[in-house]
Amino acid sequence: MGRAFEYRKARKLKRWGSMSRTFTRLGKELTIAAKEGGTDPENNPRLRAVIQTARSENMPKDNIERAIRRAEEKDKGDYKEVVYEGYGPHGIAILVETATDNTTRTVANVRSYFNKHGGSLGTSGSVDFLFDHTCVFRIKETPGLDLEELELELIDYGGEEVFKDEDEDDVIVIYGAFEAYGSLQKFIEEKQLELVSGGFDRIVNGPLKELTPAEKEEIEKLVERIEEDDDVQNVFTNMA
Repeated sequence: MGRAFEYRKARKLKRWGSMSRTFTRLGKELTIAAKEGGTDPENNPRLRAVIQTARSENMPKDNIERAIRRAEEKDKGDYKEVVYEGYGPHGIAILVETATDNTTRTVANVRSYFNKHGGSLGTSGSVDFLFDHTCVFRIKETPGLDLEELELELIDYGGEEVFKDEDEDDVIVIYGAFEAYGSLQKFIEEKQLELVSGGFDRIVNGPLKELTPAEKEEIEKLVERIEEDDDVQNVFTNMA
């Protein structure tokens, strides 16, 4: 297995806490995707993928439609995707992805979380180089689908790694370069493979940092506090 599989296994990609928090984050993704590429899913590949992700998380249809309509409302759909970088205790790199309509509020909040937990917010590029930005798709496994053949086909479309999801027996995970999102999605749709979800991930491109149980608990408390913020979409670290 490759690096994406090992990192995913180590991290176990925990869910976004409560259902309401999940819907809040997905709602922002839907609005941003609709704002960037239009509100018609037929003509907006990224929006199609986010809608499928929302459905896989059992987000109600009304919530999905409301989030997409918000992109057309001038005073409500102006979310910006901003990444914050810093270091937690014990030299652990932390990268925070946000979607916010008020960057002044968001940066102040994120900085306060770092400061209160013995870390420090850094400048742009201070930890980003430690992570590879990738795209990731999850599809339903179909009878007769050969993973090795699928992986060979996907190489031409920017695919880098294909493996079965450890937590869902009938789901296959596809990782690719960040820039390959559109071509991989097009391949999946043209092959009429059932898309479960599509999005982006960040994978540590070097060794993970080992910590003692007590040190790890300190980092987890900081990460949990950051994740509680409504403006925060994802948090990544290089902690083992």
